[in-house]
Amino acid sequence: MNPLPRFLCDEMLGSLCRYLRAAGYDTAFANNGARDADLLQQCHREKRCFLTQDTLVREHKASHGITLILPHTTLDRLAALVGAHFRLDWLKHSFTRCLVDNTPLVEADEAAIARAPPDARRPDEPLRHCPLCGRVYWRGSHHRRMRAKLEAWQKAEHPP
Repeated sequence: MNPLPRFLCDEMLGSLCRYLRAAGYDTAFANNGARDADLLQQCHREKRCFLTQDTLVREHKASHGITLILPHTTLDRLAALVGAHFRLDWLKHSFTRCLVDNTPLVEADEAAIARAPPDARRPDEPLRHCPLCGRVYWRGSHHRRMRAKLEAWQKAEHPP
């Protein structure tokens, strides 16, 4: 079985990065103006695919075989291109990573449950939290909106 692809998104692909994390893919985010050479080196070191909209990246020898250069387009189109290229399953591992820092989520402990809003603390609703930043996740309206987008992308790639 092939391991799930791991990604590094450049600074222009923040929304795509967030949705790849929502789909459960290990996705780092380049920020603070890191140089292309450093980002490519990170991809090689961490075995990541580099997703970028910077066409000048192809001038680096280190980009060959690990870089997917994407057009400047809508999030839905970006997702379609990345999904088709890597044959992503947008739902199988969804909502298992922190959307903020990419850390795998764990079942919420009592301290995390206490930080959750009262309407999120339901016996039929499992809570998860990020052990790094402490953020608590539950299936609220934000989850439903993101899930609907992931489902639409999945359906577009795998029609019935």
